[in-house]
Parts: sequence; structure tokens; C-alpha cells
Amino acid sequence: MTPAEIVSFEPATGAEIWRGPPTPIEPPLAAARAAWRGWAGQGLAVRGELLRRFANELLRNSDEAARLVAREVGKPWRDAQAEVEAVLAQVEIAIRAQGERAPQRRRDNGLAGTLALGHKPHGVMVVISPWTLPLLAPAGQILPALLAGNTVVFKPSEKAPACGRFLVDCLYAACVPAEVLHCVVGGPEAGLALASADGVDAVAFAGSAQAGVALNRKLAARPDRLLTLEMGGNNPLVVWDTPLVDDVAALVVQSAFGASGQRSTAARRLIVKSTIYDRVMPAVKQLADRLIIGAPFDEPAPFMGPIIDNVAADGLTESFVWLMSNGARPIKHMARPRDGLPFVTPGIIDVTAMAEKPDVELFGPLLQVIRVESFEAAIAVANATRFGLVAGLIGGSPEEYRRFWAETRAGIVTWNRPTTADLAVMPMGGVGLSGNHRAAGLYAPDYCAYPVASAEAEQPRAVLGAGLAAPPAKPN
Repeated sequence: MTPAEIVSFEPATGAEIWRGPPTPIEPPLAAARAAWRGWAGQGLAVRGELLRRFANELLRNSDEAARLVAREVGKPWRDAQAEVEAVLAQVEIAIRAQGERAPQRRRDNGLAGTLALGHKPHGVMVVISPWTLPLLAPAGQILPALLAGNTVVFKPSEKAPACGRFLVDCLYAACVPAEVLHCVVGGPEAGLALASADGVDAVAFAGSAQAGVALNRKLAARPDRLLTLEMGGNNPLVVWDTPLVDDVAALVVQSAFGASGQRSTAARRLIVKSTIYDRVMPAVKQLADRLIIGAPFDEPAPFMGPIIDNVAADGLTESFVWLMSNGARPIKHMARPRDGLPFVTPGIIDVTAMAEKPDVELFGPLLQVIRVESFEAAIAVANATRFGLVAGLIGGSPEEYRRFWAETRAGIVTWNRPTTADLAVMPMGGVGLSGNHRAAGLYAPDYCAYPVASAEAEQPRAVLGAGLAAPPAKPN
């Protein structure tokens, strides 16, 4: 059912941020279809220059952009600033990636002519983005799509429409034509409608596994329509032999509780060698107890802000209680420190004794801990998931890391780094319920254009050398 209005609220205060009616999808799609050939014909250099103008426009408005991110999704001020800086960097990353992944090449083949490789845009691309990175996530898909020569119809998350509109307005201010880029505000049903509408050539989605699976089903009979899925994960983080317990604790807390656990790459399951468990877990709990939870602009600056809304907060606390009721042992209880607002303290719970561990993405600062006796068991537990986005190892030897890299099923592997480490200049994606083998980031051009191989000669030249009957006799 389509809502009468889309309303965005500030998680930290409950104040209204943005309100507007849902956008009809047919006019933007028709305009994008009419404009794409002209946009593709502009040439890569022209499109690249417009993206650089966008970077300058965003830089001029960087404080306003960061403030909007902090307010609309509850990020601490420093995290919001870091997101804006990442969007600025994304422009040059996209231009570089286009040259590396979608080159134009020619090879002289002598008498056989010339062999050429080029890349063509798909046409109209639909971009559906999440609220977790309300500027960076859509920029990471919109910028490569525009650069490749596609026109774009963009649906931001209904929980962050103001940020989505701000991003599009900055691109307009940089002289990206309005008919080339369109912003459609709406709920999940609008995303499904856009993806399946006539005149769409490709769909780039980032968000939950549930929504991604629904899109995949919707387009199951459309092999002609490219679908790229960037989804979440039930990400494992393995802690193995190391004397650096304080560093372990810091990496665990960064991985599990940074951005309030609301990153698709956040650690959800902590797998700890049993012989170091009693040293590692007290250090992790002690550090988690010290984390400041507060509003984005509070002083002292918080480590964690609120999560996105009360529905999500209620779901997390209910999940914590459910785990306790089914055999898990609390290490650090999850609490709601501010009545009526979606602030949640980090929760840590040992699920080793649970007969059946739920394989779901609990999206927030809730860390499940599992003891294991051997490295083989650690890898087996890490792989006991339908997801496959990130797998991390802390400690261990180089040989153990090589084995971990080879045997874990994930699109991103980290060693002695947070699972949320910045990978802007690398491919970003996963397998299983985390994605469909089409990585974003550096590999985004792969799904924004398709390769065209050609054999060329300036003059027709051909000989049939075999399989021909004798020519007819010439008349006297």
C-alpha cells in the first residue's frame, strides 16, 4: 500500500526532517528513456568533468551535507563528516575505475583488419539505496552509472529522503541535466515497481537481504535486465592466538559497534579460541562499557549515536531476550537509555550453548559470541551462514591467515583490521545472501556498461577457400 506521504524523522530527537508525497514513477522513467542516447553521446570526458564539478559543489556545501546526514540517520558528527569526505573521494575513484574496468582498446590484426574492444551503457538504470550511508551508498552507484553514459532513476531509502534529495540537487547544481538524473521518493513498493517497469535496462540495489531477494524474484523472468545486489551479512570475526588483548578489544568494538552496528560490514558473530576466551571477553566488555552513546552533536562526542528508529530498536532488544530464552548467556545486557528514542547500548551475548543459532542479520550493536576449540572449528562456524559478505581474523599466524582467506566464503576478508575497514579503492560485494557476484566499488563499471568486441576493416575483403563447387563454364 502506497503511503500518502513520506516522512523522515531525526532519530536522536524525534523531530521531523522531511515530508513529501510519493513520486509517480512513470514520468521520470519516460524522461530518462528519452534522454539516455543524448547523454551517452556526450563523451566520457564531458561526463567526467561534470562529476568533478559535482565534487566542487559538494565541497562548498560539505558542512551542510554532514549536518543533514548526522540529523537524518543519527550518525555522530565525525562519522557524518567522514561520509561526506568519502563521497568527494568517490568521484576520482569512479573516473579511475572507468578507465581500468571499461577501457577502449584497438589491436591491429594485419590483413584480418582490426580487433576492437569498447563498452556501451545499458540505457536507463534504476538505483535503489539504503539509509545506512545515505550519501555514499547512492553516490557509489549513481556516479559510475552516469559516467558510463546511463541515465539514472534513483530511489533513496524512505528513511533518508532528505539526504537523497540533497545528493541529487548537488549534481543538478553541477550541471548534470535534470532529464538525465531523477529522484523518486517512495517506500519499498516503489522500488519493486521501478525495477520491474517497462523501459528499465539495469537495476543496482543496496540494502537488506529480504528486499534483495524480493527484487531477484520479481526479475527472475527478465534475464535481459541486469540486476546487481549488494546486501548485508551475518559476518564472522575470529579471534585467535595473540598477546595483544587490548588491540583485540579495540578491533572487536570497532567492528561490532561502530556506526551503532548499522553497517552491512559490521561483525555480528565473534568466534573466540577457548584458551584465550577468558582474557579476550573481559577486555571487550570493559571497553564496550566505556562507550559514550549520545546524539550526533553531543559533547563529549559519542562513539555511537541512536539507531534508525524505535521499530529497529525494539526488534534488537526483543532479539536479545529471545537469545537468552533459548540458551544464550548474557555478557553485556542491551538497554534503552532514553525513553521514547531509539538509543540502544551495545549487547554482547554468548550463544555457544544454543542448539540452533539463528542465521539472520541482527542489524545493530548486538554481538553474538561463540567459543571454539580448533582453527578448523572456527572456519566451520564462520562458514555456517547463508550470507557471505565479510569474514575477519584477529591474531593467528600468516599460515593460518592464508588458510582462513582460502577457506572462508566471503567477498571481503580482513586480517587484524576492523571488518568495517575502508575499502573504497577495492571491489565491494559478497556472495550468498550478501550479493550476486557483482561487486561495487572499483568494479562498479562492470555492471554500468557491457563490453562489445568488434572485428573491423575499412574495405570489404573476403575469400572462400574451400567447400565450393567448380564455377560454371563460361559460354563460348
